[in-house]
Amino acid sequence: MAETKKLLRALAGETQATPPVWMMRQAGRYLPEYRATRAQAGDFLSLCYTPDLAAEVTLQPIRRYGFDAAILFADILLVPQALGADLWFVTGEGPRLSTVTDKDDFAALKPADAIHDTLAPVYETVRILSRELPPEVALIGFAGAPWTVATYMIAGRGTPDQAPAHALRAENPVLFEAVLERIAEATIDYLSAQIEAGAEAVKLFDSWAGSLTGEAFDRYALEPCRQITAALKARHPGVPVIAFPREAGDRYAGFARATGADCVALDNSVDPAWAAQHVQVDGCVQGNLDPRHMVTGGQPLVEETRRILSAFSGGPHIFNLGHGITPDANPDNVQLMIDTVRGA
Repeated sequence: MAETKKLLRALAGETQATPPVWMMRQAGRYLPEYRATRAQAGDFLSLCYTPDLAAEVTLQPIRRYGFDAAILFADILLVPQALGADLWFVTGEGPRLSTVTDKDDFAALKPADAIHDTLAPVYETVRILSRELPPEVALIGFAGAPWTVATYMIAGRGTPDQAPAHALRAENPVLFEAVLERIAEATIDYLSAQIEAGAEAVKLFDSWAGSLTGEAFDRYALEPCRQITAALKARHPGVPVIAFPREAGDRYAGFARATGADCVALDNSVDPAWAAQHVQVDGCVQGNLDPRHMVTGGQPLVEETRRILSAFSGGPHIFNLGHGITPDANPDNVQLMIDTVRGA
């Protein structure tokens, strides 16, 4: 069925009159059915690690909207947990982790190939989804990119400017690069196992790539993406990789060529006309509607959706948001977006 799946056709470089559409965080708190399943699980990590429930929330937006792709329900911080970090979530505040800031912390981490027992439920979720998704819907696996995951491991939480990671990078580059290398090795194994379980494409989320500039961007955002992509393609020829170096700005240009990624996802700060000229020339692009339109809706949503569609109509394109949908979004606005993309 692969050749009939719109998402995989776009990732292979096909320009389609109506692009495939899916949405980052499409399984999430804006949906009442998600909230009900989340309550059934008891807590967020239990939801991630209970395959039947994780598969259920992944399937919910597919049933409701008929998206062209489903993305595995999991979290980028499951990898550091599998490497031995303590992970918990504080209601209303987000994730907390035990930190890696010195050589003893690093020495306590597990080797990359020891992650699979912890992550086995995630692979089972992928297997369930590969059986239960409609045949026309592609299944996307994902992981966090090393720089972004490292920022959480070093700070123990999300930070507005990733200052703790930048500080460790400056003060102890040997330790910092060892942390990134361990994450990269684990990420290769993790995504490879997702592919073996049934994922048809994978996405690498580098949510904090924009806080890297110049040589640091090349070394800690671009190079790990290249390393992971090359390793995955060696193991799984033909499985496409979507890269998302969020807020990369003009560094989006050339990113696909430099890393080997099949598609570059764009955040909503990027002008589609610029991206069509400078990024889409190298292959598929994904994006990039501002998630705020999912809250406000109306004619501005329709007009901006049409503007993005027009800008990217000359090449391969996957319609998506420029970041994840927010919990305060109106589910009706998601349907309006999809109807606009599909010309309903």
